Amino acid sequence: MKDTIFIKPGQVVIDNVDKPSIQAPDDVIIRVVRASVCGSDLWGFRGQDKMAANSQNTGHEAIGIVDAVGDAITTLVPGDFVIAPFTHGCGHCAACRAGYEGGCLNHKDNFSDGAQAEYMRYQHAEWSLVKVPGKPEDYSEEMLKSFVTLADVMATGYHAARSANVKTGDTVVVVGDGAVGLCGVIASKMQGAKRIIIMSRHEDRQKLALEFGATDVVPERGDDGVAKVMELTHGEGADAVLECVGTEQSVDTAVKSGRPGAAIGRVGVPHNPKMDLTPIFFRNTTIAGGPASVTTYDKQVLLDAVLKGEIHPGKVFTKSFDLDDVQDAYEAMDKREAIKSYLIVS
Repeated sequence: MKDTIFIKPGQVVIDNVDKPSIQAPDDVIIRVVRASVCGSDLWGFRGQDKMAANSQNTGHEAIGIVDAVGDAITTLVPGDFVIAPFTHGCGHCAACRAGYEGGCLNHKDNFSDGAQAEYMRYQHAEWSLVKVPGKPEDYSEEMLKSFVTLADVMATGYHAARSANVKTGDTVVVVGDGAVGLCGVIASKMQGAKRIIIMSRHEDRQKLALEFGATDVVPERGDDGVAKVMELTHGEGADAVLECVGTEQSVDTAVKSGRPGAAIGRVGVPHNPKMDLTPIFFRNTTIAGGPASVTTYDKQVLLDAVLKGEIHPGKVFTKSFDLDDVQDAYEAMDKREAIKSYLIVS
């Protein structure tokens, strides 16, 4: 089968490798139909995260058809159309019951990889895979794009809003204008926010944020951006802040943009090893967040909202590529020529 191989920073290639097989009773093999490149994939592509040369573990966002199931699988059969969340919870431990399957107590290897391929092995699939009614051919390409966001970025944006306790009437600041931040705008609107301030310097992302429900755009960064947020909020700051980047500057901006007693939903993968908690203490700031509860949110809220046409997160995909052109897909995001790259696999 075709698989994306990470060669070195700045280079991925398609190679022919063995199709994955069932290795554990709760495995499922998925024939990937559509996949994507995530902003977090760029950390390795840019050399900011260390990745082993010639590795096959690229990509963690996909939808597809169940090809084979392990002996322990009772909830799925070959032919089922599924969303493959990047988190793999068991569904019955304390963490999963509370809706935090990203920290599943029973599955330590509970994050996806290998999704940018014709087939992927999905471990611990009994509860975590999300079935979609019908078959891929029953849906438009626009709908398929939205399903792919439910494997990660839409659920992650929703997790940011939930972690920040966004509620009706709130003023929200979204730090980060990538796909997760833009989905955070959608999620904040779903939670009833009356004002949503997106921090963005890029016109295409600003336009999409406004379409999704943002009310204000702040192009400034750092302390200048915080000053603009304070100006827009009459010196008070936001009720809730969504941190969707993970850098030291983005976290600092998020902390400074909230009012005393604000909550920050932090979903950007941390890339700042140290954090001074003193300012947070004196402002009574709450910081929550982490890996998104993808299966929980998809099953409870998000899949239904997409099927009903209430939200359209697939619009974050602004360029499409065949799997054979995966290098171009990475480069388009790296160069900010695409908000998010969509991969047509089969």
